Amino acid sequence: MKPEIPIRKHANQLASVLLRRFAFEVNRAAKPGNSEAVHDLRVSIRRLAHCLRLFGKFFPRGKARAIRAELKELMRQAAVVRNRDVALELLERAGMRPASPVIAKLKREREREHRLLRETLRFWTRSGAFKRWRSQLEL
Repeated sequence: MKPEIPIRKHANQLASVLLRRFAFEVNRAAKPGNSEAVHDLRVSIRRLAHCLRLFGKFFPRGKARAIRAELKELMRQAAVVRNRDVALELLERAGMRPASPVIAKLKREREREHRLLRETLRFWTRSGAFKRWRSQLEL
């Protein structure tokens, strides 16, 4: 019988993997276009935040909660973009003409919001947030 991995070690390994995945998705979503990248970014945020919530007691006091707060703001910003992606998809499936004023307005809003999200993501990348978090979580 194999010895079980101590829960603290498992929490650290999982957080490390999820943090790497999050960093990958940030870089992907920081590029123009690709609505799937924004969706995948949101999934990676949820998974990392859930890990930090579930295993928070295995990380230095208050660090997981502080990182979750930062993730929450990024999730809010990504949701604005994703909601427009979903609305556009639903309208197109419902048969609305691509040239309709509603679709044109949603596309303009989506591009504006995605540009703001990309600026935020580039700032995170340049600021070294990933290395800082890795250090704060002692990974």
